Amino acid sequence: MNKNTIVLVIIAVILGAVYLYYFTDWFQKETIQVIPTIRSTGKVGNIPRSKGDPPVYPVSFAFSGKYQLTSVKVVAADDLRTNKFPVPLWELISDSHSIPTKSLIYGVPPRGMKPSIPRARAQPLMPDVDYVVLLAAGKIKAQTNFHTREIVTPEGQ
Repeated sequence: MNKNTIVLVIIAVILGAVYLYYFTDWFQKETIQVIPTIRSTGKVGNIPRSKGDPPVYPVSFAFSGKYQLTSVKVVAADDLRTNKFPVPLWELISDSHSIPTKSLIYGVPPRGMKPSIPRARAQPLMPDVDYVVLLAAGKIKAQTNFHTREIVTPEGQ
């Protein structure tokens, strides 16, 4: 092989590698798309509230596919901005194999997951507060912000 042939082979290998990197999914990290939804069903949910705490609509999270979650954490957005280790309002872990799921409702642990602190329950969400949900499914991590709203009751009820 002469010098020109070797140079052409090296250029072809480099162009092939560039093509594979930019135009295929081989080197892309898998991500979880999280879509928070406020369910205006009028139901308060199963989270105990203190007297005087205004009820908020239930919050659900839909995912871009079925994922075997290993951890779920919900924290106040302000706490996450100011503290390195914010106190979670709801934190779940998978002690073994959680069931792959495509959605999640705040306060309702999916099958195969349990609170990180035994017998801990989800804290009630407050209206008009920004929160962040942090998810992990093995090496895949995701987070998204969501905002809560107070349940509106008709006048006279």
